[in-house]
Amino acid sequence: MKRLAVFCGSSNGASEAYIEGAVQLGKELVKRGITLVYGGASVGIMGAIADTVLKEGGEVIGVIPRFLEEREISHKHLTELYTVDTMHERKAKMADLVDGFIALPGGPGTLEEFFEIFTWAQIGLHQKPFGLLNTNGYYNPLVHLLDHMVEQQFMQEKYRSLAIIDSNPVELLDKFGTYEAPAVKIYTK
Repeated sequence: MKRLAVFCGSSNGASEAYIEGAVQLGKELVKRGITLVYGGASVGIMGAIADTVLKEGGEVIGVIPRFLEEREISHKHLTELYTVDTMHERKAKMADLVDGFIALPGGPGTLEEFFEIFTWAQIGLHQKPFGLLNTNGYYNPLVHLLDHMVEQQFMQEKYRSLAIIDSNPVELLDKFGTYEAPAVKIYTK
């Protein structure tokens, strides 16, 4: 794995554990020689992981829509920064650049990015590993919802298991190394 997309909040969150999780992941990316690809901001968890990777000597590629450059305060010290016109272009560009995806704690935008990647995997648009860094149990309610989807037969277990979930960045990345994409989803009557 050469490049990894990280989806995360432009806020710090209520617990210092969220920033610390981003810092730990950033250090582990550099240790493994993995380039960070992220939303391009200098604030919140986004800024924390980018700053960590840069401080540790790694490479960081940002992708930010023009209308968010000022609002999210684009990072001025990245290895490379792509400026795009729309959120759709941002996600497509990030997906094209990377070998996998991790969502750290964040809000609706982070979840939207995660679920789009999840859906793309389910329907066969990519075969890349993706998952959640469940820092401080942040994603426990979402994990329960995914399990509920399986129980209620709105998702097959083989697709539920696509989402790699761990609270430890090292173990999460280790699991990415053994990821196997399933067969493309086929609908039956």
